Amino acid sequence: MLKHRVVIVTGAARGIGQSMALHFSQLGASVVATDRLSCEQTVRQIRDASGEAIEQIGDVTSARDASKIVEASLEAFGHVDTLVNNAALYGGIRIKGFEDISEEEWDRVMSVNVKGVWQMCRAVVPHMRHRGHGRIINVSSNVIFMGKPGFLHYVASKGAVWALTNALSRELSGTGITVNGLAPGYTTTEATRSMASSDMVSELETEILQSQSVQRLIEPSDLVGAAVFLASEAANFVTGQTIVVDGGTITR
Repeated sequence: MLKHRVVIVTGAARGIGQSMALHFSQLGASVVATDRLSCEQTVRQIRDASGEAIEQIGDVTSARDASKIVEASLEAFGHVDTLVNNAALYGGIRIKGFEDISEEEWDRVMSVNVKGVWQMCRAVVPHMRHRGHGRIINVSSNVIFMGKPGFLHYVASKGAVWALTNALSRELSGTGITVNGLAPGYTTTEATRSMASSDMVSELETEILQSQSVQRLIEPSDLVGAAVFLASEAANFVTGQTIVVDGGTITR
């Protein structure tokens, strides 16, 4: 389905990004796994399954690093078809009232979650525009539609990703580049389960299950199908859209 496609996945060291990278590879894509952390495990799993992948460590908030990620992709594979902007600051964030968020934490969340998406788009779009083809998939969150308390900076940053997706899809009109988003619900990863005490996380997960139509917690692999669709030729006429993947919590 994605044979001969080249996909950059940011935040690919673990969690959702790692799952995306592995599944894109299984469908035939060559993968550029990038993160501030080592993506060695992700790349090794892909290569062990006879897939093609490279690792490029970098900070998506840096214009220099973003350019290096794209340059490494072109050097290894010759072109880039899809950019999955998954990298985000979530792990380490603790539930707290908005007045208790430090200015430093606010700025860091906005830098990674919003500026990082912009930097990666800015780095890859000239290449995609030249080829007349490209797929950009920005990972937002379903919390932007529910106003979840305790994470104001995270919710605001993901709302900005949603708005950026809409605006950029318009700005790239006529270029052959589509820009879409994914809005996952609460997904079971190391990051989500470290945001509060185990008792509080357990209570939160019970509330989430009660809000969903699909009665199980979301796994990273549950997000892959929508991402693959947006990266495929089947989505040629889809742009400026954000697909909510949350088991039915948000119905619009």
